[in-house]
Amino acid sequence: MDYKSSGVNIDAGNETVRRIKGLARATFTPGVLSEIGSFGGLFSLGAAWRDPVLVSSADGVGTKLKVAFMTGRHDTIGVDLVNHCVNDILVQGAVPLFFLDYLATGALSPDVAEQIVKGLAQACRDNGCALLGGETAEMPGFYAAGEYDVAGFIVGAVERDHLITGRTIAPGDVLVALPSSGLHTNGYSLARRIAFEHVGLQADQHVAALGETIGEALLRPHRSYLPVMRPLLATGRVKGMAHITGGGITDNLPRILPADTRARIDRSMWDVPALFGWLGAVGEVPVEDQWRSFNMGMGLIVAVSADDADWLLEELRSSGETGAHVVGGIEAGAPSVRYA
Repeated sequence: MDYKSSGVNIDAGNETVRRIKGLARATFTPGVLSEIGSFGGLFSLGAAWRDPVLVSSADGVGTKLKVAFMTGRHDTIGVDLVNHCVNDILVQGAVPLFFLDYLATGALSPDVAEQIVKGLAQACRDNGCALLGGETAEMPGFYAAGEYDVAGFIVGAVERDHLITGRTIAPGDVLVALPSSGLHTNGYSLARRIAFEHVGLQADQHVAALGETIGEALLRPHRSYLPVMRPLLATGRVKGMAHITGGGITDNLPRILPADTRARIDRSMWDVPALFGWLGAVGEVPVEDQWRSFNMGMGLIVAVSADDADWLLEELRSSGETGAHVVGGIEAGAPSVRYA
């Protein structure tokens, strides 16, 4: 007996590393001090920072992976993973420094791994973030054939006096929503059950109400809000931001609210995208459950004072963000969301 006969192919692992080294190296920024393959990744903050606070986060993409398995398309999963993590630290005012990934599978396919890392590398380049390293684990008997799991780990930085914490949010403030590109990376267990079990669709079937196949609609990558929000982070005019992920608006927006405030979302001020309307209708999903399960087309919600609302919208539109709208405000109460 040898290791390969037990299900672990070291040669496939080495081939995977060979393929991804160039992809990762293309994301390196001046702070990177190590090469891919080291036991640990080295990164220097340099002298550009005065009083930096490091901000870190870790996440996955959930059962969106199942749609990738169904379609055989794996190049968008890495984009989802990076952008999700970028947004998670962005809401505290941080910009990304470096990213690490973890890929685990039963039998390693260098082709699939290369597709995943291509997505990771592309998103890291787009966000100015170095793909500093990662881990690829081959675990026979642990995953079904052709399946894998991925997780991402990000570290960013923000000057201490530019931290965005939400602590100054007060009644009378305004909430502005930036549109999502789709489901992003949450709500997929419900969406898959509706589309593939309840309706009985195949991933390549066209859905007239959506104007595309269900697979295309569900695999649309999670967008990054860093490009449009980065110029505004140091202005001191953004009071708080909520990344709308698992738990939807209902559970995520209260995470940034002070103890004596609650959010009011006026549903009539927002045009819910077709994908969410279709899922809710054909799945007969209760309205309140829709707003807690999906982002409903709002991927990021920003809190500013009433006097700064027009400024924020103008700045966003000048950056090419034409879909941002006021969707509600802040009122007195316990941290929660009241839908109007």
